[in-house]
Amino acid sequence: MKSTDYINIGNEYGAHNYKPLDVVLTRGEGVWVYDVEGNRYLDCLSAYSAINQGHVHPRILETLVDQAKRLTLTSRAFRNDQLPLLYKELCELTGYEMAIAMNSGAEAVETALKIARKWAYQVKGIEKYKAEIIVADGNFHGRTISIISFSTEPLYRDDFGPFTDGFKIAEYGNIESMRSLVNQNTAAILIEPIQGEAGVIVPPDGYLKEVEGLCKKNNILLIADEIQTGLGRTGKLFACDHDQVKPDAIIIGKALSGGFYPVSAVVSSKSVLGLFTPGEHGSTFGGNPLGAAVARTAVKVLIEEGLIENAENMGTYFSDQLAEIPTKKIKEIRSRGLLIGVELHESAGPARKYCEMLQSQGILAKETHETTIRFAPPLIIDKETIDWALDRIRDVLK
Repeated sequence: MKSTDYINIGNEYGAHNYKPLDVVLTRGEGVWVYDVEGNRYLDCLSAYSAINQGHVHPRILETLVDQAKRLTLTSRAFRNDQLPLLYKELCELTGYEMAIAMNSGAEAVETALKIARKWAYQVKGIEKYKAEIIVADGNFHGRTISIISFSTEPLYRDDFGPFTDGFKIAEYGNIESMRSLVNQNTAAILIEPIQGEAGVIVPPDGYLKEVEGLCKKNNILLIADEIQTGLGRTGKLFACDHDQVKPDAIIIGKALSGGFYPVSAVVSSKSVLGLFTPGEHGSTFGGNPLGAAVARTAVKVLIEEGLIENAENMGTYFSDQLAEIPTKKIKEIRSRGLLIGVELHESAGPARKYCEMLQSQGILAKETHETTIRFAPPLIIDKETIDWALDRIRDVLK
């Protein structure tokens, strides 16, 4: 079958909830992917940072196969020999005391929202069902009903109400806007240290530190959504590390399993996550031995193979070279590590057009919010490959 055959079948039988580039991939290795016709492409999206370790990393693959031969699922009705070790290793890596495993990023966000509300009632003493959580405009935390209830993107909300109450929306990057929403019912602030889906929006210097101070002063939980920015993407273990900020809870996912299996988690203190009691929260697949084993190796790969440091070095080089492209089409380049957003002037036309042109040159990138091209290759990328990509990106943007 040809690409057009797969595309036609997908369009006929699949819900049209995505608008992918018309490339049909069948194989991946490292930073490269191949379509059904055998054409090779540089993956500059990494499944929105889920494949930080590169496609089909051999160490993670070996773990997946070995664990799949032994035990894949127990549910949490029984214990398994992988989940406790994942919890221990995550806590030792991150400096937190306790973790809870789920599957998708949205599930982990919902988990954090639930425990923040319970903390509000049982620890802070907020009147029951009056707890409020502050978020930022332009946020993207998932697409469940509760999460889209505090989205400011009309596309995610318009036909899906009624919405969940209990959320206040501040202007991202504006500490005064956030401060104005704090009251006696504020339980938590949920924030992305860098807004990836919004177009790689990096907040002003000092902003996250001010948010942290606001939370400490008012006995508010600071919850960082590091699903896309965490686990090395920005050149630090977490994007919050750039500002020396340690949230009360961090939400992780995507790269936690290196693209092999859906695994997400929340890490926090025992005073927060220890509030969960049996039966209050869970998931049939959350914490399964296959996912836990894969996650353990995926994290080891990031640390032991120096991928976080490589993200910092290669990200600086990539963004610096992009900034030197002689073109009037680029309005701004925003980056941290290997999370790079190239915003185009509106007069240059939609970013989608340039992503399609890049595809024809063997590079797969994705537009976000009409005018921004996001470049986020796997963290294993080297300078030679970046130079190869830059030659083609220059041709397209010039």
